[in-house]
Amino acid sequence: MESLPEAVLVRILASLPAVELVLVCRLVCCQWRNLVDGAALWILKCQQEGLTRAESDVENWQSFYFLSKKRRNLIKNPCGEEGLEHWGEVENGGDGWKIEELPGDFGKEFPSEEVHKCFVTSYEWCRKAQVIDLRAEGYWEELMDTSQPKIMVRDWYAGRSDAGCLYELCVKLLSENEDVLAEYKSDTVTIPEGNDGSWTEISHTFCSYGPGVRFVRFEHGGQDTLFWQGWYGARVTGSSVTLEP
Repeated sequence: MESLPEAVLVRILASLPAVELVLVCRLVCCQWRNLVDGAALWILKCQQEGLTRAESDVENWQSFYFLSKKRRNLIKNPCGEEGLEHWGEVENGGDGWKIEELPGDFGKEFPSEEVHKCFVTSYEWCRKAQVIDLRAEGYWEELMDTSQPKIMVRDWYAGRSDAGCLYELCVKLLSENEDVLAEYKSDTVTIPEGNDGSWTEISHTFCSYGPGVRFVRFEHGGQDTLFWQGWYGARVTGSSVTLEP
């Protein structure tokens, strides 16, 4: 294909799967490597697949393509549809965690109709965590270290209107050896008795965190402030961790 105009070759390569471009085509010759490493090929693939952004906003189009295709919530079972499945390091204070149908007693509907359940805490601290293996989720080392995509964390919490409660969120970015490279810890949120039961979103975005991030550890929890037997503590649902292009 050496006699083909470069623009034609780019169009031919753009028809191939992205993984083959990086793992196979890039190794064919210097010309193909330069095309795979360049912007034109990936801009075309993004246009073909409806992945749009102003060119001035994108530093690396190959990374933008892969991150856009992989973008999804990396938290498994974020709303309790599978009980406590996928959640580890579970701390069952008081009567432990409970799954409730929304809106629950003395509660309000969640802002999204797609969420039907929530986790509920008790009269002593209840906590649970997930550790996300970024490599296993398809985010290879070079992509993480060179692109350092924004890691966006979101969670939703609420109280019952007839009881006060506490809520906390802690998220850590970990190295291969699980050393903490960056951390976000919310203040302890106090929801007073007599609140309106509405849902509040909390979020944080990790940026420019440096090379070496291989895991994300997400932990949240809560309890009630009246120490009533049962499940009068903070409600949580809709947790998410996404890597943004």
